[in-house]
Amino acid sequence: MKTFIICNPCAGSVGDRESTSEKLRQLPGAQIYFTEKAGDATRFAQDAVQQGQDLVVAAGGDGTLNEVINGIARHANRIQVGLVPLGTGNDFARTLNLPDSIEDCIDILRAAKTRPVDLVRVTSDQVRYFVNVAAGGFSGTVNEKLTPEIKKTWGPLAYLRSAAQALPELRSYRTTIVLDEGTPLEVDLCNAIVANGRFAAGGTPVAPEAAVDDGLLDLVLVLQKPMSEVVLVAARMLVGKHLTSDAIVFRRARKISINSKPGMWFNVDGELVSNEPSIFEVLPRALQFVTPN
Repeated sequence: MKTFIICNPCAGSVGDRESTSEKLRQLPGAQIYFTEKAGDATRFAQDAVQQGQDLVVAAGGDGTLNEVINGIARHANRIQVGLVPLGTGNDFARTLNLPDSIEDCIDILRAAKTRPVDLVRVTSDQVRYFVNVAAGGFSGTVNEKLTPEIKKTWGPLAYLRSAAQALPELRSYRTTIVLDEGTPLEVDLCNAIVANGRFAAGGTPVAPEAAVDDGLLDLVLVLQKPMSEVVLVAARMLVGKHLTSDAIVFRRARKISINSKPGMWFNVDGELVSNEPSIFEVLPRALQFVTPN
């Protein structure tokens, strides 16, 4: 088994680079490549595919995983994906029930039990792929506030810290949404969530009923309401009790088109993408992820 490990040494829970590297080298045939700047993980993942590697492992946070996914997406049938969660959020790792420790994750990777996972393609002014959650509107504003310094200082509370800072900038988006080529839905909203996984923002269950292998996307819309109601919805979202709220529209679809005025920036697994109209499409079971039994 060839194991190609892409590690972000600046990920939130990497205390000592040498110690982390030593643990990761316990994997059979491990080759470790450390990222230094944005885009490195995607480039390394593309190299892994071209070299005919059997397994590519993202050792880092959700952003590192997202870059790796974009590196292999067009050739996902040729390589397996593993994850060692080393970030501050580790939201997709929660959905997969991965443990926190590197040692336990290495045991899972050694066992090499895989499960199919849906891949999501988003098309706007570019094409990008993701496996967890894309959030637009208010979430995009929060992501602009979420600097590396805040992540380092606040850790798992970084998103809440940035959300509080962004709250005064809460605004309405006149949005047209089409589900599976159906009748357009027009709503005024402040946030739109397109989810494959269940968690975002460091463990918040934004899509508590989502399944990563059902071939469907969970759409959660937070409607424009008075500030007091939006704050209440946000509080309910922290414990996954928001889907029944009158301020929420919840739908499922294989394909979702979103067009808003003003344009809505989307935070896609931690990475900001275009504020142009976007089309989200699920590619059912396109990935093979190494997971616990």
